Amino acid sequence: MESISVIVLNYNGKKYLDDCLSSLASQTYSDFEVIVVDNGSTDGSHEYIKAQYPWAKVVRNKKNQGFAGGTNSGIRAAEGKLILTFNNDARADRRLLEYLHKPMADSKVGVCAAKMLLNDGRINSAGICLSRSGAAWDRGMFESDLGQYDAQEEVFGACAGAALYRKEMLDEIGLFDEDFFLYMEDVDLAFRARLAGWNCIYVPEAKVFHHHGGTAGAGSDLSVYYCNRNVIWYTIKDFPTSLLITSLPFIIARNLALIPYYALRGQGRVILKSKIDALKGATKMLRKRRDVVRKTNDSEIGRFIKTWSKIKRP
Repeated sequence: MESISVIVLNYNGKKYLDDCLSSLASQTYSDFEVIVVDNGSTDGSHEYIKAQYPWAKVVRNKKNQGFAGGTNSGIRAAEGKLILTFNNDARADRRLLEYLHKPMADSKVGVCAAKMLLNDGRINSAGICLSRSGAAWDRGMFESDLGQYDAQEEVFGACAGAALYRKEMLDEIGLFDEDFFLYMEDVDLAFRARLAGWNCIYVPEAKVFHHHGGTAGAGSDLSVYYCNRNVIWYTIKDFPTSLLITSLPFIIARNLALIPYYALRGQGRVILKSKIDALKGATKMLRKRRDVVRKTNDSEIGRFIKTWSKIKRP
């Protein structure tokens, strides 16, 4: 039995903590620790955790470091051989850890993805999908759960709202990219894991119930900005050279199409700023590209990437 460190990132999410931490306390898997990263909350979360859940370790950040920076601070404090990233607005099935850790018996598996469900029973995520346009989305998002994702299978990557990572893999490829701050950092990490030769397994028995957008707000200016900036950054940083070159028409077309799409929703300034800032940071991503561990050939990545462009609202 391998030890698991559960990293719960919290930013002003006091109202969600009871459901979240109580569900973790009732796990059937016994060898785990819970680390709550309080990411500069101002709603009394830190004091509440210390008083009501003294068994949970707390890492307190003085300011909000985003999902990437906040989660990384928890990982650095972790003692487990496996790392579960877990949203504060999520509730775990009591056998979540029990089911998620089983595929890790295969030494080639670096990541396991949970079956994330919305509170109304619809699917939130059954793994990450990608297209050549750079679009990334949760497999099955908003679909009714009719058993279509009940098979354990290999997927490209896992939504970090409930994902189990092998610490050995993270030591090799690095943690979440803190420049991303919020959104798409799990796509970048999934890509780097694949490039380094690690597999990701979707585990449908491992269930999580999630308040979608409970912290940042689905469709908010915040989510639109970071999603649309970071989607350009990860393609520059991670796409294999041949795939990047042949995908440029798809990438350019999608990014141009998104400008009027969001403008019609009253978010024109936000989408323009995201694209301008993405281009400003392109040189930095090219520098980071040199440090990405690449052990697989292009065909290994290509088998997961769809050939069509998908516009997906964050």
